[in-house]
Formats: sequence, C-alpha cells, structure tokens
Amino acid sequence: MNERLPFRRRPPTTSQDTFNRGHRPRGLAAIEQGRKMNAELGLVLALLVSAIVMFAVNKPRLDAVALIMLVALPFTGVLSMGEALAGFSDPNIVLIAALFVIGDGLVRTGVAQQLGDWLIARAGSNELRLTVLLMLVVCSLGATMSSTAVTAIFIPVVLRISQSTGIGPGRLMMPLSFAALISGMMTLVATAPNLVVNSELERHGVPGFGFFSFTPFGLPVLGLAVLYMIFARRWLPGENEPKAPQQATFGAWVEEYRLAHRERRVKISDRSPLVGKNLEQLDLPSTSGANILAIERSHKFRKEILRPTVNTELQAGDILLIDLTAPGGQFDELQARMALEDLPLSGGYFADRSQEIGMAETIVPPTSELIGKTVVEADLRTRFGLTAVGLNRGDGPHTDNLLAERLQTGDTLLVIGSWKEIERYRTDTKDLVVIKLPVEIEQRLPVPGKSLHAVICLLFVIGLMVSGIVPNVQAALIGCLLMGVLGCVDFASAYRSIDWKTIILIVGMLPFSVALERTGGVDLAAEGLKTLTAGAGNSIVLAMLFAITAALGMFISNTATAVLMAPVALAVAHELGVSPYPFAMTVALAASTAFMTPVSSPVNTLVVAPGRYSFGDFVRIGVPFSFIVLIVSVILVPLLLPF
Repeated sequence: MNERLPFRRRPPTTSQDTFNRGHRPRGLAAIEQGRKMNAELGLVLALLVSAIVMFAVNKPRLDAVALIMLVALPFTGVLSMGEALAGFSDPNIVLIAALFVIGDGLVRTGVAQQLGDWLIARAGSNELRLTVLLMLVVCSLGATMSSTAVTAIFIPVVLRISQSTGIGPGRLMMPLSFAALISGMMTLVATAPNLVVNSELERHGVPGFGFFSFTPFGLPVLGLAVLYMIFARRWLPGENEPKAPQQATFGAWVEEYRLAHRERRVKISDRSPLVGKNLEQLDLPSTSGANILAIERSHKFRKEILRPTVNTELQAGDILLIDLTAPGGQFDELQARMALEDLPLSGGYFADRSQEIGMAETIVPPTSELIGKTVVEADLRTRFGLTAVGLNRGDGPHTDNLLAERLQTGDTLLVIGSWKEIERYRTDTKDLVVIKLPVEIEQRLPVPGKSLHAVICLLFVIGLMVSGIVPNVQAALIGCLLMGVLGCVDFASAYRSIDWKTIILIVGMLPFSVALERTGGVDLAAEGLKTLTAGAGNSIVLAMLFAITAALGMFISNTATAVLMAPVALAVAHELGVSPYPFAMTVALAASTAFMTPVSSPVNTLVVAPGRYSFGDFVRIGVPFSFIVLIVSVILVPLLLPF
C-alpha cells in the first residue's frame, strides 16, 4: 500500500512548521502570529472540553451538543459558518442516511424477523447455544446495517426467548450488545466511526478502505468474543425467571380447537373445471365441507393474497388455502375430480401465513342477530369478511358438523381472515365481540412477502461497493431507489428510518477536526503521542493510540471519538513517515471497542434497562475484553496493513 501514499518518511516538523510551510515570518510578525494561533487553539480546546463534559454527563442530549458546537465554532475565527456547515455536503453523511433506509427495508420486509425466528427454532432453551447463535446472527446482520438498529430489533426477540425459556434477560442482553458492537468491525459501512475514519483518509488525499478491509480484524474478535462470553456469562446478572403464562397464539388455538390436519393447500391446474367459475357457483362448503380461507395468486413479479368472496373468479395457477369442516374423504374425492394438485404446508394450520392471515377469538353477545342461526346462515364472510373455523361452548370445541351448528349466546367463535378485516370489526359490539387477539398481531410486517426483494437489493448494493464501479454513496442511493421501486420502503418510512440524532452528531463534530488542524492542535497531539512513545516501536504507538481512543470512548459517543482521533492518527503517521492505514484502522477498531460503559455507545444504552444492568456490570465484563481486543489489534494490524 505504501507506494501510493503521500505519507513518506521526512524530517520531523513542529506544529508551527506545519501551518507556515513555505513561509516563515520573522521577528514580531512571527511572534504575533504565534500568539494568535495559541489564542485560537485555546478557544477551540475550550469548546472541545465543554463538549466532552456535556457528552459525559449526557446533558443536553448528544445532537443538541453537536448543534451548539456547530454554532459556536465560527465565533473562534478559525472557521467560517460555511465551513462549519460543510459536513452536510459530505458524501459519507449521505451514505450513512442511505444505509439507515436500507436497514429499515430489511426490517419492514421481515428479513430481520426471520433471522430471529430461525434463532429461536435452532437454539431452543439451551443457554450456551442461544448465546453463540445470538452473537453470530446479530453480528452478521449488523455488518450491513446500523448496529443500533440491529440491537433495537433483537431486544424484543431476546425478551421473548427469556420469557419462553426462563433464562434471565441479563444473561443474553450483554452478548447481544457485544455482538452488535463487533459487527462494526466487519465491513466499511457497518458503523458510523468506520465511515468517519474513511472520510478523513480521503480528505487527506489518501484512497479509503475497501468494503471488506475490516473483516480480517472483525472475524477473530468475534470468535474471541463468543469464547469470552461462554466463560464470562457466569458473572452476568439475571437470575432465571419463571416462564411466562401461556399466551394466545396460532399454535395454542390450533391445539385448543383441534384444527390440526384440517388444513389443505392445493393448486388449480390448467385442466381443472374450477377455472373461470366463482365461489357462489361452486358452493364448496355444502358439497365437500371445504372452506376457502384465502387465495394465493401469482403475478409477474409478486404474489398476492386474495380474500375470497362469492364473486371471486378462480384462475388456473391459483393456490387455495382450505379448511375442512367435514371428513377429509369428501374433499379427496372432490380434489381428484377437480384436478387439484396437493402442495406442502410448512406450518401447522397456516401458522406460517400469520403475516397475511389473521385469527381472533370472538364471543356472541346477547344482542347479536346471529343467535339461532347456523354458522352457514350467519354468513360471516359477507358480513365481516371472516370465516368461522372453531366453536367452543364451554364444554370444549365442537369439531363435528361445525357449519350446521346453531349459535347461542356466549358461544366462542374462532374466526380467520385478513388482519385488516379483524382490525375493522374488533370494536363491533353488536353481533360479534373480539375478546382475544394472538401475539402474532404484534409481529405483523408493514411489507410482508418482500423479504427476497430486500435481500436482492442488499446484495446488489454490496456488489456495487465491493466492485468499486460506482462510489459507495451512489451504490447505497441506488439500493434505496430499488427498495422503493420494489415496494420494500416508501418515502414516509424512509424519512422515519434515518437516525437524525446520529447524522447531526457527526455533522456537528466534524468541524472540530478542521479547526484543530488549522490551529495546530492535531499536530500538538501527534507530537505529544510521539513524545510519550519516544524510542518505542510503531506497535507501541498503535497500542497507545488504541488505548487513548477507547478510553475517550468510555465517556463520549464512539462516533465523536472517531471524529476527534482520526486526524490525530493520520498526523502521527505523517510524523513517523509511515503508511496511515494501520493508524486509521486502529482508531476505527478502538472506536468500536465501546464495551466498557453504558454510555460508550447507544448499543449499550439500549440494553441497560431490559438487561437490568448497572454501570459496574459493563466495567466488570467490558474492560477485560477491551484489553483482549487491544492485543489482537496491535498484533493483526501491522501484519495485514504494513507500516
């Protein structure tokens, strides 16, 4: 790498040399200029210390501090207001905003939820397996989206696991936060500090890092973190908790109302007599005891779930989701006669369709007009857009001849239909009262059925970034547009998904790097670090740089830490006459090593309450692992990024 860098070995310079290169004023003019620079540096440092103190006490909020600094810095005379606002035009700021939108697309379409469901299915109640798989899944997803967003997604997943298994949330929340922070060491776009450091390299005329430049460092750290958590979990707080009481779920209702083995999923073939006929003509419930609950219809680029009505005309290729209220033999005969192809089901009684199809438990009130009518005569599909699939009269479910059963006051009906229809009639107190909704209603996705589209968009963006065909920011914007075209996001959700607090924090702190550079503060810091490590090797300098960055990150945001330390790292490399890459990478890795306090990163702050952690818990678990990361970084960085 060194042959393409402007950082070549040269005689040491002082801060005064740096800012007066090519012109050395003599006598009084030099003294006056020196005094002016010292005064300006003093003002900038005073503002910086004030910002750090406000960050540490968390008053006011982080973005408010950044805005205060943005307004105050021009008063020092070091920067103009235009220069202070230049961060808003930085391509990396736009890139960070675009990545928030792409991450939101993965959430809205269910990619993140599917990963969480896979985790629950694979790990079961084994705490060791849960810890390992949780960290691997979180880190993998966090490599392509905001670590804060990943943490927010998985907190309810972990709480659900805790409730169902009895494992205390404190045993799992810390591994979650560690994995989310380490995900920032996986790719260039995984976390804001990486992009801040990369932007500083480019600002100095040095080619930035590649998309996977961080991966060789992140993978070993992840492996060590998994091993560390396996042994350190005994020190994590959180006693085992009693399992939560049984909640209303699709699975619980399938068992209670004995719906298992009543479901069928069939496809209408081209030669079927059903093609071109509507449901009123067929009258399937009376002839075969088959209730069509929903119809899957494929279009060119998408699949639609239709609510069946008497006027719905069936087409070749339609997939019917059917509930059998009569013995299966009748339907088997119909299936053979109507040329219907059997299709597999991946979930018990359409539990795998909970994004498109809803369930609700309802009761027949005394004022209902349905009393005395059979389920068929009640015609729930026309009235409510729903289908009755179960009836409970207090003595257990009625499984025989459900459609002919006459409704009585107090009967409990299990109905199935679209979530939209269930929501519409949940407040109807005249004929049917919704008394219980399943937990699946809280897990509905804004855009179901689009997870594959979102994954394709993500892979396309990664491909563009890795290939370098277009700049990273352009690749991310292309990904946002593709997600919009394919329906994964819309403008309203895109604007809501952007974490403006993070954007303002970075924009407000970026002018400090320019101000400190102009006033000689960066060079003074670099010279101070060089003096502290005088006579030591470059690896010791890296260790000191890592330690300072990580220590600063104990009290202020890791993004702000990267903004402050990246220019110092490049100045140190310049003073030593070596490649800037090892020093820039060290700052990036140290900025993500924010394990030591709850305020080091929003990731830690998010898990404090659900994990029931104290400040000391992070210190006890995080400090030893931070030393491990320091050692790994100091060994690996010079090997993979030579001086």
